[in-house]
Amino acid sequence: MSKLKALRENKNLTQEELSEKSRISVRTIQRIESGIEPKGHTLRALAKALDIREDLLQDTEVIIEKDDVNTELKEEQPDINYSLIKIINLSSLLFIVVPPINVLVPLLLMFTMKQRNSIAKQIISVQILWTVFAPIVFMLGIFLKLGRQFTLIIMIAIVLSNVFIILRNAAEIDRYKKLYYKLKFNMI
Repeated sequence: MSKLKALRENKNLTQEELSEKSRISVRTIQRIESGIEPKGHTLRALAKALDIREDLLQDTEVIIEKDDVNTELKEEQPDINYSLIKIINLSSLLFIVVPPINVLVPLLLMFTMKQRNSIAKQIISVQILWTVFAPIVFMLGIFLKLGRQFTLIIMIAIVLSNVFIILRNAAEIDRYKKLYYKLKFNMI
């Protein structure tokens, strides 16, 4: 059973009622219940309508157990190997000075290591955002014409910021099995 359908039924809502409450079309709700993963605005609207966290609508399978008294909602998390997640995270460190590769290597590792979960997607999303943001900051430094020394300082600061993000996330994965720096959305 799909995650959305289980949560919707647990709140005693029909697809039409959820559609009205979330302002998402019934057809979109049907697609999500048939296996399409919600993203962006759709994910936020459905989570708000169901009064749940967005991550509860992603990356998990739901099993509904019915007994005579009540209905329980149980979740099965996909297999998350935190050692492999840490390797995916730290792989960005090897290619930190070649921005497109610092995204491609973790992405390839995510698929080859079969760690297609929200944590791995968040790691890659953070690297994508950093890869887009870093050249913009660098170009702003050049256009402001503050001198070669300042440009060098900006380059070093950009690289060190990503090193810090990667190492901080690695430490957080070790301690708490979650990311310290993450986005509220996935880019992949």
